[in-house]
Amino acid sequence: MQLFLNGKWRDLREKTEVLNPFDGSVIDTVPSASPAEITAAIEGLARGAETMRNMPSHRRVEILRKAADLMRERQEELGRLISTEEGKVLAEGRIEAGRAIETIDLSADEARRLHGETVPLDSTPGGVGKLGFTLRVPCGIVAAITPFNFPLNLVAHKVGPAIAGGNAVLLKPASDTPLSSLKLVELLLEAGLPEEAIACVTGSGAALGQAIFSDPRVRKISFTGSAEVGEQICRLAGLKRVTMELGSNSPVIVLDDADPQKVADAVAVTGFANAGQVCISSQRILATPLIHDDLLDALTARVSQLTAGNQLDEQTNVGPLVRERDAQRVEEWLGQAQRDGAELHCGGKRNGAVIQPAVLANVRSDMRMSCEELFGPAVGVTRAESIDDAIHLANDSRFGLSAAVFTQDIDKAIRFAREVDSGNLHINFGTAWRAETMPYGGLKDSGMGKEGPKYAIEEMTETKMVVIH
Repeated sequence: MQLFLNGKWRDLREKTEVLNPFDGSVIDTVPSASPAEITAAIEGLARGAETMRNMPSHRRVEILRKAADLMRERQEELGRLISTEEGKVLAEGRIEAGRAIETIDLSADEARRLHGETVPLDSTPGGVGKLGFTLRVPCGIVAAITPFNFPLNLVAHKVGPAIAGGNAVLLKPASDTPLSSLKLVELLLEAGLPEEAIACVTGSGAALGQAIFSDPRVRKISFTGSAEVGEQICRLAGLKRVTMELGSNSPVIVLDDADPQKVADAVAVTGFANAGQVCISSQRILATPLIHDDLLDALTARVSQLTAGNQLDEQTNVGPLVRERDAQRVEEWLGQAQRDGAELHCGGKRNGAVIQPAVLANVRSDMRMSCEELFGPAVGVTRAESIDDAIHLANDSRFGLSAAVFTQDIDKAIRFAREVDSGNLHINFGTAWRAETMPYGGLKDSGMGKEGPKYAIEEMTETKMVVIH
């Protein structure tokens, strides 16, 4: 496929191969852009931003609604493309395509709802006789930097609200999974989005990042990725609006009154979907004494049933990691945990980029697979002496994106919600659950700002205050 900038699809001499993570076969190639392409794209988007700013909201609604309809017609094609380039199983690829459609649809809803408000200036003596109101205006150019693990829906969560708010969009997809982004751009253009209002530039983030983040014409940056890269972006961005969706090592507290089988069934989904390559994947299982052993048995039995292999085989439950070097890293972390005293109860064997789903016990909080983001198909079970200890362990992390508790005690559930430092909190389910309508974002090193069309559009627009004297 080609990149898109200044209203044209373009090829370049330098190319990057897009590979199927399972077998390394070449799916397609994309151009490897340089900073010069970023500068050219921004020049075109500066004109596109004016076009979008002057476009009435009903027209933005029509474009997004038409794009959602086109995506719906091609959902199976999109789902298979997601699975092929990213490695998630076909069922998950189809689900992601459906969620992306919903995200674009919700963005259309928010384009219709965007408005200012009156301000009661006469609430103070100096404001008597004056009329105040706010206007919502677009930021201008929004840079959307997207990750590999949800190559369509996380793109939709940035591009949809940006367009809904009347912005132009500079899209830089992950190098491993650019095809879904390029396909979305095709569909948006087919739906009537002005050609100068979007650019999709493929290439290395390390090579292109400075040109994107330091350009003063880019007024808003929305990034999903690692905390380390997010921190670098904030240093480069300067006085720009930023949304950072960063990493996690999500804890699941399991109290003595929980049903161990219910927990095992939930963690088998929320800890191993997309081979664990989910920012909110259940990673740290913190179990209190009376349930610990039963939970470990139930979890081991349930996870042992998961089959790992070719993501395009309908019978596969867990696909490969996106790169073999990532699988090698996960294998190394699991091995290090075992050398430090953790016990492997199932899985862990690697074949290329595929790792058999693993459960480890006796995992300490200072082990790398516990204190950092694993991003792989494994969970670590840690014994917590009490709810106080479990909450302490849950909070003993620089991250705070998603956390969960299993209990039938409403008082303990509410205590969990109040005391655990996390942007998303789940009671009686695992951590990896997200509705497109909810405000999604983290605390601490997990980032700043919120996604979800209703909330993202507020961060992609600015307020002007008008006072009539």
